[in-house]
Formats: sequence, C-alpha cells, structure tokens
Amino acid sequence: MQQSAVPELAHAHTRPIHWVATATAVAGVMALSSVLQPNPATAAQAAGTQAKGAPAVTAPPDPAGVDFPIECGRVRELVQKKASGDLDGDGSPETVVVVHCDAPMGTPPDGVYVLTRAAETGKPRVVATLIDPKDRLTVTDFALRDGAVLATLLGYSSADVPSCCPDVKDSAKWRWKNDAFVRSTPAGTQTV
Repeated sequence: MQQSAVPELAHAHTRPIHWVATATAVAGVMALSSVLQPNPATAAQAAGTQAKGAPAVTAPPDPAGVDFPIECGRVRELVQKKASGDLDGDGSPETVVVVHCDAPMGTPPDGVYVLTRAAETGKPRVVATLIDPKDRLTVTDFALRDGAVLATLLGYSSADVPSCCPDVKDSAKWRWKNDAFVRSTPAGTQTV
C-alpha cells in the first residue's frame, strides 16, 4: 500500500458532485456576465472636425474577382499571399497580392500586383505590377512594413536551370516615390 506524500491532499479525488458544483458555478458566471454588459458605444465625431480634403478610410481592396495580367491557360489563377496597407500616403489602403497559376505540377512563377479602388466605381483594380510572371521568379517571404513592400525572390541564373530548382535568392523592396513604385535591393543577390 502506498501512502500519499502529502497526506492532507489524500481526500482530493473528484467525485460527480464536484463536477456538478463546477458546472453550476460556470453557468452562474455566464448568466451573470450576459446580464451585466457595458453600454453600447455612443461616441461620435463632432460636426466640422474632420480635416478638409482628408480622404475617407475605406476597406482594403479585395482581390476576389480582379482580372490579373497573368496567362494561366486552362488552370485558374490563385492568390497565394496578400497584405494591405497605405503605400502611397493618401490615407486609403492598397492591397499587394502574390498570384500564380494553380498548376497541378511544378513551380509556377509568381506575379506581384498592387491593387487599389477605382475612384469612379470603388471596385478593386491592378495599378502596378511589381513582379511579372514572365521573369520566372517565386516569392517566398512577403510583407508590408513601414509603407514598403518586402519580398524574398527565388530565381534562376540561366535558362538552363530546371524550373524545379531555383539557384538564385534575392531580396527586393518597393516604395512609392514620385508617383511610381521604385525597387531597391536591401541585400545583394545570393546563390541558393
């Protein structure tokens, strides 16, 4: 026969009555919390306090239904990654997407596109191509930080390198400057 190392806790075996008591206590807390709710928010901006000429903040453009400039033949295009933020400083968010053809085999190249809303209709549309799929690049890491688009790109040193095995790794950064996205390379090209 074994003795408990802590004899005063030897009575700590759960019994059905313990579970009933616990369930009752939890139900009581839930019932009380549903009765004691905070008042609904009633804050409103005073009339005339909005800066003139400031654009209204809208939801970021949704890539669903956008016609991307990518040729996929019989397979559909697939938005693999997306991120949103205000890239041009106008107060409205843009969405940057990584798109490729949903091929059943191989490594299809990616396209990177910037979406905004059309001023007339509010519908999302492509306003810039940062990476063209014809460049045979694959995007691995992808993010928006401090108003810039950052990506790690895998590519090929020559046309002789099989598309399964990219042998070049590059980092790229795009920032809105003088009405265009300007690319810089934070780190030099590296061999994978």
